[in-house]
Order: sequence, then C-alpha cells, then structure tokens
Amino acid sequence: MPRVVSLFLPQWSTDRLRRRSDAASLPPDRPLVLVGRDGQRRVVLAADMNALAASLRVGMPATKAQALVPGLMVQDARPEEDAEALERLALWGLRRYSPIVAVDLPDGLVIDITGSEQLHGGEQALLTDLVSRLGSAGIAARAAVADSWGAAHAVARYMRRATSIVPPGGVANVITELPLPALRLSSGVVDGLRVLGFERVGDLLAQPRAPLTLRFGPELGRRLDQALGVLSEPIDPIRPAEVVEVRRSFGEPIAAAETIAKYIGKLVTSLCSELEGKGLGAKRLDLLMVLVDNSVEAIRVSTALPGRDAKRLARLLRDKIEKIDPGFGIELMRLAASWAEPLSPKQTLSSLIEQPEADISDLIDTLGNRVGTDQLYRFAPLASDVPERSVQRVAATAPVVGNAWPDHWPRPTRLLSSPEPIDAVALLPDHPPASFTWRGIRRRVRRADGPERVFGEWWKRDAELAAVRDYFQVEDDAGERFWIYRAGDGENLSTGSHRWFLHGIFA
Repeated sequence: MPRVVSLFLPQWSTDRLRRRSDAASLPPDRPLVLVGRDGQRRVVLAADMNALAASLRVGMPATKAQALVPGLMVQDARPEEDAEALERLALWGLRRYSPIVAVDLPDGLVIDITGSEQLHGGEQALLTDLVSRLGSAGIAARAAVADSWGAAHAVARYMRRATSIVPPGGVANVITELPLPALRLSSGVVDGLRVLGFERVGDLLAQPRAPLTLRFGPELGRRLDQALGVLSEPIDPIRPAEVVEVRRSFGEPIAAAETIAKYIGKLVTSLCSELEGKGLGAKRLDLLMVLVDNSVEAIRVSTALPGRDAKRLARLLRDKIEKIDPGFGIELMRLAASWAEPLSPKQTLSSLIEQPEADISDLIDTLGNRVGTDQLYRFAPLASDVPERSVQRVAATAPVVGNAWPDHWPRPTRLLSSPEPIDAVALLPDHPPASFTWRGIRRRVRRADGPERVFGEWWKRDAELAAVRDYFQVEDDAGERFWIYRAGDGENLSTGSHRWFLHGIFA
C-alpha cells in the first residue's frame, strides 16, 4: 500500500518575503498580505499570522482587507518566485528523503515514502525530522502521511498538527470531519455544496454520487475517490537538470522478477558508463518504474563511498526487487544517480608483496540499505581524560583522524553508558576496596591495581574545578575484572562525594 507525505508551508510566501535581504524594513509585528489578480479583481493571495489574527483571509478583496486593518502592509505577490523556491526545496527533499518528490503548488510538497520510511526510523521519525529541519531554517511547516495524496493533503492543512499519521486503511475515518475545501474542490463547487447544506466531507460520503455528479460535474467524485485512494493520483517527481539518468521503455509491459532484474543490470551498466565519462561516482541511485496505470514504483539505494562498480550497484538494487509491486506491468524504467560525487580512476596493486587495503564498504552498503545508513556507526576516540567523554559515534566510513585513547593505563572492553553505584568497603584514601556489592551480588576483591587519578575538565563547567576520580582495576574470586572508581580524593569532600561506582568491565 502506498504511503504519501504532504508537506504544508502555511506562511511560505510571506515568510519568504520577510527573509529577503531587501525586506528588512518590514516590521515583524505589522500584518502583511500579498495581493494579486483574480480576473479583474485584486485579491489577497497570502497572509501572515498577524493578518490572519486580524480576521483577514485569502481570497478577500484587497480593498476590503485594507479597510478592515489600518496600517496593513500590502505587497505584490510573486508566484513565479515562490514556485522556484519550492522547486529548490523539493530538490532538497529528493536528496534526503525519497526518490519521488514533487511540488504541490502553491504552498507545499508531496513525497511518496513507500519503502523509504524504514531508512529514517519509521514514519513518525521521518515527519519529525522533516518538520524540525525546516523549523530550524525559519520555515513553519506541517506534515501528514496517509495512503493517498488527497488524504495527506487534507490532513496536513486542516488537522492543524505539526505531524499527523493516518493509519493504513484509515483514511475514511479521518477525513469525515474535515471541511469541504480539504478535498481541493474549486470555490464554485464548495459554495454550491454549502447552499445545499453540506459542510463536511462525511456529509458527501453518505450521499449517492449520481445526483451530485449531475449537478457539479465529475470533479467532485474524482476528488473524493482520490482522497479515499480508490482513484490513483500519479506523482510526477522533480528531477534536477544535471542529474545523470538512463531509461528503458518496453513495448510490452514486464512484471516477472527475473525480467526486472535483467533490465536493472542493463540500466546500471549504461549509467556507470555515463558516470565514467563525467568522472563521477554514484552515492545514491533511484530506480523509478512507471506502471501501466501510470502510477510509479520506486526503490532507492545508497553507498558509503562514491563508486561505479556495475555489479555491486546492480546487486544492491536487485536486493529490493521483492518490494516492487509491478501490478499489471512496468512500461518504463528510469535509473538516476540522484547523488554523485567526483571519482578519479584508481590504480590497483600489481606487486605480489603488497597487501591490499581492507575494504568493507560493500558490507556497509548491504547493511545500510536494509536497516538505514543512520543505524550504522563506529566508535572513535575524542581528546578527553573523562572516560565517558572520550568516545564518539562516527559514520562507519569516516576517516581516521589520528586521535587515540590513553595507553598508559588499560581501558575496559565494555564501558557502561553511565557509571553504576556500588557499595564498597575500602580504607581511605588510597586503598582499593576489599569487597564491593554490584547489582545485589557481593564480590570479594582478590587483586587490584591503581589508583589512576582523573581530574575534571574545569574549562567546561565550574563544578569540575576540584572534582577528581580515583580509578582501580579489580579482580574478584571468580576471575572477573572490573573498572571501578571513587568520586573524590578520599580526603576532601569538595573533590567528590567519596561514593564508589562501577564504570566498565574487562574481557
């Protein structure tokens, strides 16, 4: 079942105008509207939050708006510039979220995330990331995901939540209470329906279609079916002009997995030839398949490093064939390198005594396209004497920067995410514990080494000016080895609480 995200930018035109460098003279607290022509009339095409709070609305005559709100700031709308800015935002969404992204004029985007949501931690995580990233850039946004473009469009604009998720198969239950404009009907049809007493989408669902179609034409039934997912609404994805792309059309639609795999291999070979001619390597591939019913199936794969190894790239794509629903057949296949980086030729080793460098990028690519590249990482050292601050997560293929952990004292194989308190019996100030109790089990210390004193990082916060820790490596009667410490120097309470903690376990 398809899953579609509708991104709604309620203040797109007005916020974009205020962000322009030549608009610094616009007071932020004064209402602002953008006006344009609707036939022979000048009407409000966009209004900011201050204007909406003053009871102005989109579609009202500009003269009426100026009469209602003294001091109203009026600017000419620039729909062409707004559309160009939306296209740039769509290209950003194409690179980050899904291979199928399109502009939903005048104030939104539509994104088909079918099969892509798992690479971002699920639908809720994807929506939250999308809205928060736009918010950090000063762009107000609401997003909704549903089974159809029409339903997601309606929920994003009329549920008034930052993020909304319509469960699969639950469209009819959600859109019932939404107002009629949520169906993207023309203003004439909405006004006519209101004259007849219809106010909500649910009022229409309970009525026979024939009389409504006879009076209002096919638009009403089409929009209802699109919202309910009965009638497909293809999304024409945006594509940057510079993207490297190859395509293959079929005289007879194809549907068998073996045939799809065969043509994936041919498309990848052609794409790699194009990339080689441009000196590029692919980091992300988008395979779009146009079906007989004009709907689009898409799969996306990413690589840790830019490359143009046809066999490897084809294998990554073929691993996702099981997620493709060809329906009655595929008429067109398009393969695009939506993310490519310069890749110069590399000479292979020819000496019999030289050892090739270990290359695990193939494994990283395979795992990353199954669980998401954000789920793969490795630990790298940081310059810090405090153990829990001396490690960081980095990308699996991040280069080694040269930092190393201290080697004058051994470090435990497993460092706990946070130190756990223990009850210990020890002679202060410098002796290790004679015994300690951890997680309800009392352990007698047989051997110990230490202390290793670690000072607080006073330049980060004042509380660490005098703080110290004394670490000991201890071994119990069973031969298990632990890394424990005492908070404080054992003499002055200003240096710590003198409580004991277990921080790591040796292999």
